[in-house]
Amino acid sequence: MSRHTATHQPRYRLSTLATAIALAYLPLLAAAQGLPNPTRSQAIEESQPAEISAESMSGRPDRELQLDRAVEIQRGQTAIKADHALYLQIEDEVTASGNVWIKRFGDMYRGEKLKLNMGSGAGYVIHPEYKLEKNNAQGHAQRIDFENNERAVISDGTYSTCEGPDPDWYLKADTLRLDTGRDVGTASKTIVYFKGVPIMGLPLMSFPLSNARKSGALPPTIGATSKGGLQVEVPYYFNIAPNRDLTLFPKIISRRGFQLGAEGRYLGETYSGQTRVELLPDDQQTKTNRYSLASIHNQTLTPKLSFGWNLNRASDNEYTSDFAQTITASSQRLLPRDVYVNYSGTYWNTVARMTSYQLLQDPLTPIVRPYDRLPQLNLHAGREDVQGFDWGFDSEFSRFSLPDEELAGRPRGDRLVINPQVSYPIVRPGYFITPKLSLHATSYQLEAPAGSLLPSSTLTRTLPIFSIDSGLMFERDTTFFGQKARQTLEPRLFYVYAPYRDQSQFPNFDSAEATFNYAQLFSENRYSGSDRISDANQLTAALTSRYLDPNGAERLRLSLGQRYYISTPRVTLTGAPNSASQESRSDLLLAASGRVTNALRLDSAVQYSVNQSSLSSSYFGAQWLPAPKKVLNAEYRYVRKSSSVELLKQVKLSGQWPLADRIYAVGRVSYSMPDKKLVDSLLGMEYKEDCWIFRVVAQRITTATAKSNSTIFLQLELNGLSKIGSNPLGALHQNIPGYQEIGVPN
Repeated sequence: MSRHTATHQPRYRLSTLATAIALAYLPLLAAAQGLPNPTRSQAIEESQPAEISAESMSGRPDRELQLDRAVEIQRGQTAIKADHALYLQIEDEVTASGNVWIKRFGDMYRGEKLKLNMGSGAGYVIHPEYKLEKNNAQGHAQRIDFENNERAVISDGTYSTCEGPDPDWYLKADTLRLDTGRDVGTASKTIVYFKGVPIMGLPLMSFPLSNARKSGALPPTIGATSKGGLQVEVPYYFNIAPNRDLTLFPKIISRRGFQLGAEGRYLGETYSGQTRVELLPDDQQTKTNRYSLASIHNQTLTPKLSFGWNLNRASDNEYTSDFAQTITASSQRLLPRDVYVNYSGTYWNTVARMTSYQLLQDPLTPIVRPYDRLPQLNLHAGREDVQGFDWGFDSEFSRFSLPDEELAGRPRGDRLVINPQVSYPIVRPGYFITPKLSLHATSYQLEAPAGSLLPSSTLTRTLPIFSIDSGLMFERDTTFFGQKARQTLEPRLFYVYAPYRDQSQFPNFDSAEATFNYAQLFSENRYSGSDRISDANQLTAALTSRYLDPNGAERLRLSLGQRYYISTPRVTLTGAPNSASQESRSDLLLAASGRVTNALRLDSAVQYSVNQSSLSSSYFGAQWLPAPKKVLNAEYRYVRKSSSVELLKQVKLSGQWPLADRIYAVGRVSYSMPDKKLVDSLLGMEYKEDCWIFRVVAQRITTATAKSNSTIFLQLELNGLSKIGSNPLGALHQNIPGYQEIGVPN
């Protein structure tokens, strides 16, 4: 028989306008009649004509069609192929058998028998094999029931994102529900197989069908540390809203007990924040209740008014070193508690804040507790180019406080700082000159230390400061490693004068000697904070040369600079005049940094004491990144405390490198040369297949208590399902600059 083609259209075909109106009101009509709410895809499908073809057709075209051999039925995004089919027009229903093939919205199914309502999408397939387009998942089952065009129930089936008939991993479930509308899969009585071996069984689990967030139980996290022993964490994630979520993470720590944690995050147009709480009742080792809290919030109430907080708390001094798994967190010894309100105008802004600290003290290396500021009020105002002048005004009022048990003879009191300033920048092509005049006025109202017979006192200090900054710029065309480039030569002179004021009676609430670096060469004060204002009669001379690409990008920067003391500074942190030092110049600073080639980046800085003819400090760093997921880092750092004492001499090496086609090595070591020992280390391996990744990483960190904590991470990442084990990605990103996840495309 020759091939015939028939085109069937619904009994009532809607016009374009009528179709649009019907799609808008279908949910309301369904609700009014007590019917299920149809999906938009269902409404669109029902509005499309059906195209039917087969080698043999029989029956009544207005009621039913019997189709045989090379049957094809198409409506909208649903296509069916089979050896035999029966199409019921009034019911809009297809029953097919023999080499059944169906494609719905990109998803494909093959089976022995099919029954499907073409409009609603409801039906079933017997003994199907399926493949989902969105996440490239596949599997087979005894039966698939389609509830509509978006939801399906798989009975006694499998699911995997691996290609081929024998996937490396798959899950097998009694019932598997796939909701493509919500991008969520739910499986009951589930066993996860890896390389044919069952590795995890759960009564109920859910997983994403895309990268969208979803609520549900997350796979257990299993790890081990030297301080806590074996740890098993079973998180549960609540996707409360597109901009809010909550994660609960109960954890069993073999040597300590049961820990419960929760972390909530939220993000809006005018606010954001997150809060994390951990609680460990009755620690088996310390026999105490232990906890931690960290909360951050920032919110804009109006374009001019905002507020926020950063609150942190721990139950005891050792909490961070016992439970933190990163170097930064484990060495944290000051937990800030800060609340602020900010209000701004066109040319000014003011901030009111309350700041205090919890000190996590280490008996082996105790530190001094910083002052609380209860409160601190700041006002800044300024404007540029007012008849050629730039002006600014800064003011601060702070009340410095300490608990009575922390005073130990230290004073408490109020400090008011007023710092107006004006400058006249002269900027021309090839040079600039900026004279500046400022006034630093400070007033103290002090309380006498506890137990002291001294009365409270009022102290004042007023210091005018004059500076002039100037520089030239020369350019020339040249080459850089064989490529066209532009080289600059930029000499700079910076002069500062500030008269000497005796500050021996003044307290020191927040001042410290500023880190001596290239930027500090051009600062008016050698100290940070406002309690010590250095006298100055000094000149800084510096020279910078840069190599620029034709597009203006900087390839290399070379700098050197030194400060010359016309008069030796006398102000010290203790307040007593400096009579010992007669040095006429500061250390010499040299720096070089840049992208030498597309793969090689260098960074270096040297501080050389000309007076003592010795090296004060140095840093050399290099990063080689020849291709994605290939990076090697090397650092050397040296700091000398005095002429005969080395404070730090350390080498750091880190990298990520492929050892074979699918195997990557990752690692980091930090070695102290004077102590001849490792400070911290990380070593691991990653293996990548097409649909899974395995990582094993061991990390050892030194905590604030001068002890070490070792952690082992084992993680199996099943693409499209979940990550099983303990997650080392945070440690890898923190410890290896330039690290790239091997599961993420380049």
